Amino acid sequence: MNTVTLIEKKRDGHELTAFEIAELIKGFTDGSVPDYQISAWLMAAFINGLTDAETIALTGALVESGARIDLGGLTGVVDKHSTGGVGDKTTLIIAPAVAAAGLTVAKLSGRGLGHTGGTLDKLEAIPGMRTDLSVEQLVKQASSIGVAVGGQTTDIVPADKKLYALRDVTGTVAQAGLIAASVMSKKIAGGANGVILDIKVGSGAFLKDVSSARVLADLMVSIGVASGVHTRAMLSSMDDVLGNTVGNALEVEEAVEVLKGGGPADLRELCVELIANMISVGSGDLSNSVSARETATRVLDDGSGLAKFAEWVEAQGGDSAFIDSEQRLASPSEQTHAVTFKSDASGYVDVIDVEAIGKASVSLGAGRARKEDRIDHRAGIKVHKKMGDRVEAGDEIATLIAGKEGALELGLKLLSSAYRVSSTPVEKHQLIIS
Repeated sequence: MNTVTLIEKKRDGHELTAFEIAELIKGFTDGSVPDYQISAWLMAAFINGLTDAETIALTGALVESGARIDLGGLTGVVDKHSTGGVGDKTTLIIAPAVAAAGLTVAKLSGRGLGHTGGTLDKLEAIPGMRTDLSVEQLVKQASSIGVAVGGQTTDIVPADKKLYALRDVTGTVAQAGLIAASVMSKKIAGGANGVILDIKVGSGAFLKDVSSARVLADLMVSIGVASGVHTRAMLSSMDDVLGNTVGNALEVEEAVEVLKGGGPADLRELCVELIANMISVGSGDLSNSVSARETATRVLDDGSGLAKFAEWVEAQGGDSAFIDSEQRLASPSEQTHAVTFKSDASGYVDVIDVEAIGKASVSLGAGRARKEDRIDHRAGIKVHKKMGDRVEAGDEIATLIAGKEGALELGLKLLSSAYRVSSTPVEKHQLIIS
């Protein structure tokens, strides 16, 4: 196979065959096709798009690059995936909550990608928390306590792990076919019976408009169904930060607040909907949504979801003492610096660029500009005012936290482009679109 020919073929807008895609991914996996050639192909695919046939072929090639997890001995195994948002810490909440409801969550998650955070980075903000579970450890833990979340191992979809890192640093993240193949290859290889997809839409999402999001949702559902996985998709708005925090330790602490029955209203609303959908799909009872929502609300309010969270943390080597301690994960220290972003006028908060807020968090150290960058788990943003809130001149809109004082200046600059204050009331966007 001539890799240059395949790059040129895609560059010129032609469709690659399933065999060509399989050979390309096989070469990438075994090292015979170098990163720079795959990067060129990714850019060609980003610019010209992937056909449905190419996407299905890519998904299959990624799955076949490694092993599959066998969860056949477990019942009610359900998974969830979000296409990425700013402040999206839902996995930290829904995974233990669904397990507390009697189902099983065995999940492979990723790290931060572009301006969005990653579940593994958030989990690793908890002292001692391990995410490098082997397949055997993942299955054993899921069987024992009902919940296990780890990163991709070298055995499971290894080609996607390499592609994931390259897409992050080559500007090729937000392409529907690449997103669908990446997500669904992990879900199929992960062995779950059912999958709930949370497709983000808006200024803080990779997909900015509803029509594009529906195309992606339909594509991912069709891939899942064709592979024998019961798949359901929902669309949610990312035209404001989800919850009130952006950054790893900050988001873990906010997730705990929701598991204690509190937390921001928007985050709780989305989690209830996700949990209810996962219960419906995992139990096979797709008709009784009212009962599923009642159960979702109960496990957040009666302490069972929080107890399962603590059990999950301890099972993966983490220290759960912070849950009830006055010493918070994101408590300021001599190594942290903070500054407030204030309103320069009176009126109503209008969030115009949530992606810029995500980029500000990355600039503070909460994410990666390069794949080799280290995460600062304490860094991030506390949001004090949300879209539609009334502010007076001088009111604090957000607090920025960084390990390096010099990072705060860029963060402030990015936030200044993300917010404006309107003299007339601003209507909040509907969180759950469909």
